[in-house]
Amino acid sequence: MASLENKVALVTGAGSGIGKAIALTFAAEGAKVVVSDINEEGGNAVVEEIKSNGGTALFVKADTSKPEDNEKLVEHAVQGFGGLHIAVNNAGIGGPAALAGDYPLDGWDKVIEINLSGVFYGLRYQIPALLRSGGGSIINMASILGQVGTKLSPAYVAAKHGVVGLTKAAALGYADQKIRINAVGPGYIHTPLVEKSLTPEQLDGLVSLHPIGRLGESQEIAELALWLASDKASFVTGAYYAADGGYLAQ
Repeated sequence: MASLENKVALVTGAGSGIGKAIALTFAAEGAKVVVSDINEEGGNAVVEEIKSNGGTALFVKADTSKPEDNEKLVEHAVQGFGGLHIAVNNAGIGGPAALAGDYPLDGWDKVIEINLSGVFYGLRYQIPALLRSGGGSIINMASILGQVGTKLSPAYVAAKHGVVGLTKAAALGYADQKIRINAVGPGYIHTPLVEKSLTPEQLDGLVSLHPIGRLGESQEIAELALWLASDKASFVTGAYYAADGGYLAQ
């Protein structure tokens, strides 16, 4: 039996990258997946890929920085598939690059709204649905920058530190109600966007930050999320799991 058989999962930011890999992996393990993104073309393409592989999925366009969109996502999961058992709050942005003393105010607001408030709004509507389904698992996508800093990303660092703290608080609040809530901290992940936006020298510099000698792959993060979503992680809650090629061990 597949590890997520008869489960309903919701994944935000699932139109590309890590979110896409998680959605495909969950579907391959038997979950019915609500694929969400602001990018309709990417999200629908993921749904079609899931269906072509024999899985079950539907797409819901949503902006996770809006409470009402998070509520709508949960409603679609419940109406479309009968409940909600797993949620992955993955949607996020990098934001501007600037020192704190020069950081654009609108950039700060947008990063915090999406990367931190968006996770809270997700929890706010996902948790009641999981309670009605008898429990489940929530995975919040943090970052290595949820543990350490980098000088040109104050908003991103603040938001991801906040996600880790929010995860712990929420996990403690529902640990006795069969809901597990954990955070994942990816290192720098190899994506087409990273490859296109960096020079070969910059890419080599990024690789050098990881003792393992390479960037991560989206599928490697998806495998960790799958474990956290499954009953194999039944004693795990309130935890932060880095998948970073040794970045934080230095």
